[in-house]
Amino acid sequence: MSQYNERVEKQRIKLKAEQWAKGVKSIHGHSLSSMYYDNRPQDTENGNTVLDVEYNDGSVRRTTSNNEIVMLGNPLKGDALLNEFIRNN
Repeated sequence: MSQYNERVEKQRIKLKAEQWAKGVKSIHGHSLSSMYYDNRPQDTENGNTVLDVEYNDGSVRRTTSNNEIVMLGNPLKGDALLNEFIRNN
């Protein structure tokens, strides 16, 4: 049975990382168009504000001033997610 310990441990860490990825890393209300992940500068034109919620996996959920919800960023997956989880825990 001990030959499976490494696989079981890796799966356990993977499940924890997937749960961790859903956690909130930061919340930022702003009217900037210069955020590193921002590919929608039109959302903050003319002084409009947005609320960006960044998750541990790198994805960002943006709520615009007219309550439109847009997903930004590239969520981490696989080994990249595991590495980020291990680095932060």
